[in-house]
Amino acid sequence: MTSSPDAARLSDLARLRRVRDRIDREYAQPLDVEALARGVHMSAGHLSREFKRAYGEAPYSYLMTRRIERAMALLRRGDLSVTEVCFEVGCSSLGTFSTRFTELVGVPPSTYRDQAASATEGMPACVAKQVTRPIRNREARSSGRT
Repeated sequence: MTSSPDAARLSDLARLRRVRDRIDREYAQPLDVEALARGVHMSAGHLSREFKRAYGEAPYSYLMTRRIERAMALLRRGDLSVTEVCFEVGCSSLGTFSTRFTELVGVPPSTYRDQAASATEGMPACVAKQVTRPIRNREARSSGRT
């Protein structure tokens, strides 16, 4: 039995959703594109292309965004150092973490930690998460938000 292109696309989308859900659940674990692709029986290249086509960013970029979002919440809490937060969210390099954090958030994690606690004081966590969500440079340019 031959499958139609639509059936193949739906199958790929279901596998991509499983990858995205796994990243959302296991963001603090060591994850790489090869391992994610093996988990859904795809090649790493095919996974990367299709994930980007479906979600607008590569799997690794999506993973780092999830890690940075979680790091922002931990830094707002204020009881962990930047280094502790870095490792807590699954990053193995403080330099890479700080660089990526600064790219997405606009300030280094130490500055964010110092400023964010007072900026979201009294705000419910769900609201604080939404208003402090990282915005990529391309999104900021298109929406006017900085």
